[in-house]
Amino acid sequence: MTQFSRRTPALFIAPFFAVFTFVMVLPIGYAAWMSLFSEKAASGLGFGGTTTEFTGLGNFAAALTDHAFLAGLGNVALYAAIALPVQIGCALLLALVLDSVLARAKKFFQLTLFLPHAVPVLVAGIVWVLLYTPSLSPLTAALDAVGIHWDFLGPDGYLASLVNIVAWEWIGYNMIIFFAALQALPQETVEATRLDGAGEIRAAWSVKIPMIRPAVILAVLFSCVGMIQTFTEPFLLYNGGAPEMGNEWSPMMFIYSAAFERHDYGLSAAASLLLAAVAAGLSLLVTRLGRRWENA
Repeated sequence: MTQFSRRTPALFIAPFFAVFTFVMVLPIGYAAWMSLFSEKAASGLGFGGTTTEFTGLGNFAAALTDHAFLAGLGNVALYAAIALPVQIGCALLLALVLDSVLARAKKFFQLTLFLPHAVPVLVAGIVWVLLYTPSLSPLTAALDAVGIHWDFLGPDGYLASLVNIVAWEWIGYNMIIFFAALQALPQETVEATRLDGAGEIRAAWSVKIPMIRPAVILAVLFSCVGMIQTFTEPFLLYNGGAPEMGNEWSPMMFIYSAAFERHDYGLSAAASLLLAAVAAGLSLLVTRLGRRWENA
């Protein structure tokens, strides 16, 4: 093997590592550097500008003891506990229905169910906020007409509204993952199950779902990581008429508020790194539980 041929794999891999370093490693390193400092007013009245002071792990301690940051983690945990089963369960059910022998017009329904994911998150969020606004929404008007009074943006309704938006956006995406996994299953095994007298429900529960466990675990992993970084949807709900949520409802909203409203970049960087650590730990937990489920 010549020296050039030995270097060929490195030449193909180098662009990835260059981009990864530029968009991932360097920003994380800069955030870690920023988290060690804080800006304070040079004088008591603030006329002397600001000075940067080294605080070490002070910003991390401040984030871990900040009620808003900890409450944001709790809010996201509650939201994920509701949204994750809805999102994954509905996607799996739709994929199994489309994969059944009774389904018709599969391509049409695949495209129709996937289209909500093709809509930009910001656009979808704005549309849903308009649908939730009492003075503009045909939904509230229809409910009022039958004697049901429900405030989608009120303290008792905004969480369900948030779950609905995210489910509408992501059910189709997860459904495509599950449907692709179902299409890759050995058809002999599925046909043998049907020849043994199993109906579609029994075949789905006993054969199909166990055989697509890796796809389900992957979707759960992606969903968990995405939910812990939730920002756009609650941000739009808060600014669209749900003030009870607060401007720091999720950890990402806390990070945004710390950086761009309070201009405390050190605290924002520290909270970002803590959130990244939580996401990494959650990913490891989901992966390990998923492996146990696969081997069960």
